[in-house]
Amino acid sequence: MTTAFRKQNTIARPATVSGFGYWSSLDVTVEFRPASENSGIVFVRRDDAELKRIPALIALRENAPRRTSLANSGATVDMVEHIMAALAGLQIDNCEVWVNRAEMPGCDGSSLAFVEALCTAGVVQQNEYRSKLIVQHVLEVGNDENWIRAEPNAAGEFKIDFHLDYPLHPVIGQQDFSIAISRDSFVEHLAPARTFVLKHEAEYLNRMGLGRRATARDLIVFDENGPIDNRLRFDNECVRHKTLDVLGDFALAPFDIVGTFSANRSGHKLNAEMVERLLQEATIARPSDVHGIKKSA
Repeated sequence: MTTAFRKQNTIARPATVSGFGYWSSLDVTVEFRPASENSGIVFVRRDDAELKRIPALIALRENAPRRTSLANSGATVDMVEHIMAALAGLQIDNCEVWVNRAEMPGCDGSSLAFVEALCTAGVVQQNEYRSKLIVQHVLEVGNDENWIRAEPNAAGEFKIDFHLDYPLHPVIGQQDFSIAISRDSFVEHLAPARTFVLKHEAEYLNRMGLGRRATARDLIVFDENGPIDNRLRFDNECVRHKTLDVLGDFALAPFDIVGTFSANRSGHKLNAEMVERLLQEATIARPSDVHGIKKSA
């Protein structure tokens, strides 16, 4: 396989997004700032007297229900997947994400607000090239019901095929979506896809003291008849959002990914397991490899 490397990108100027956390209900402001080559994505907690830096890396992921969280040196950032998807989808490789709370703003439950802010800021090409993480043989994680399979992609694409199945909730039912990730395909087909929850799940979270500020207009809440007080942006918006989550979670590997990924009823934990497996067994191709692709130690 021949490998064409692209140059890294950052943003031209700072951009901000404000809102509240779905889980905590606390107001939060995110400020995206330009960053130097090879610095990656770094969250910066600025709400303490001492700035706390949390690189967006799979090694710093902590298990949390229904979301992706990172922790470093006693500081955490929570629900980062939609921000990570926005940065990955726009091919923004180096950026500091300054925040004044642990939990990121939920906005409308998609990546759209972050994409709009980043596009307004502008994307700037840098001099260094981006390395690639290339699937060269079949990899699988999960079990018979929930799994992800990685296979080589001869076209050099990052492709995601997702199968969603809610057998007890026919209003969602079975949905399928397939996408080869590019800036254009991401912005049009993935970025607007919103998170969703079933009515009884939302009621349970409220009883637990969580998500009390979020309403059915802030994200998609399904009852037996469909979305409550809301309209779908796509007929298969649920599976598109699950695909968006895959992209955001896979962005915790600091490389462009080349491979085809088939996911069946996957979630954040399983997505993370695949990222860890890729870093162990896939091939890292670096621009400095004079003779092309070589296996990373």
